[in-house]
Amino acid sequence: MSKYSILLYSIIIPVLLFTLVYSSQHHFITAQESKPFRQFQAQQGTHPHDVAVDTAKNGPVWFTAQGTGELGKLDPNTGNKTFIQLGNASGTNMNASAPHGIIFGPDGGLWITDEFLKAIVRVDPKTEEIKVFPIPANITNNKLNTATFDKKGVLWFTDRSGYYGKLDPSEGKVHVWAAPRGQGPYGIVTTPDGSVYFNSWTGNYTAKIDLQTGNLTILEPPTKDSQPRRIWSDSKGHLWITEWAAGNLAQYNPDTKKWQEWKLPGEKPQPYSVYVDENDKVWVSDFGLRNGTQSMLRFDPVSENFETFPLPADNSDIRQMNGRTGQVWGAESDIDRIIVFSTGNKTS
Repeated sequence: MSKYSILLYSIIIPVLLFTLVYSSQHHFITAQESKPFRQFQAQQGTHPHDVAVDTAKNGPVWFTAQGTGELGKLDPNTGNKTFIQLGNASGTNMNASAPHGIIFGPDGGLWITDEFLKAIVRVDPKTEEIKVFPIPANITNNKLNTATFDKKGVLWFTDRSGYYGKLDPSEGKVHVWAAPRGQGPYGIVTTPDGSVYFNSWTGNYTAKIDLQTGNLTILEPPTKDSQPRRIWSDSKGHLWITEWAAGNLAQYNPDTKKWQEWKLPGEKPQPYSVYVDENDKVWVSDFGLRNGTQSMLRFDPVSENFETFPLPADNSDIRQMNGRTGQVWGAESDIDRIIVFSTGNKTS
């Protein structure tokens, strides 16, 4: 070997070793940047369930901490989290509060369905003032689920123990109706034209509520016993529905009164949450396992194709999602994390 070869190797080998060591030490940075999501760890046991997203860019993300009976607030810029106690700190399990759904109201307040408090709860995001609107006392086995506001500012909600109801904040009184086929009322949504629909999970139907009388028009999904769970509307008023037992994403068009269904990829998909972003792409959380993990899916109604984003755990359990321009947010309830996806596949 010539002295020039020795000199060349003496330069190349250290450079290669440095590159390998640096890459191994910093690989996590590259891997993190390549992911289409970011995660924020919450305190263990908080069991974040649903999220409500401030529409302002980089605004806070609020979430129900079902395991501790609190309302959580995440600052996405710093990752800091603060909590507001909803129940009695000296109470029973979950501090006598078990918040489930959360939405922003037209009044700017945060509206929460709370199973243990047996009430609809309003929290002022600025003053943290809490107002409680109890459900009727005869509903003893309540399982309050999710809520939505109609165009007149009336809140409608579901109770999976077998009820649906409404609260007009100007009246301050909760009204309920028994749901057909008993237990099951679950996801609920308001469409752009102001109509309100909800799913009955175990009742196996979607219903449109008459906002004047509270009466229902029952819509039967094409697949028997599909167990529809969550529901969202796109910009055209088409309803997007997750069919838990059938493993399908379904669409109902109120104009044509026609259904369509698409089977999720994978052997045993279990679609749970659904959200439609600003581009009318449909996001679905899949509790079924593929390659040992759960997934987030994005469905393009034009191409009718699913795009899969593997999650880092087999028990993420992303429940009700929400979002703002460029972002889709959810809570990984079983691993105590808040997660955000970018509608452009990149997060910062």
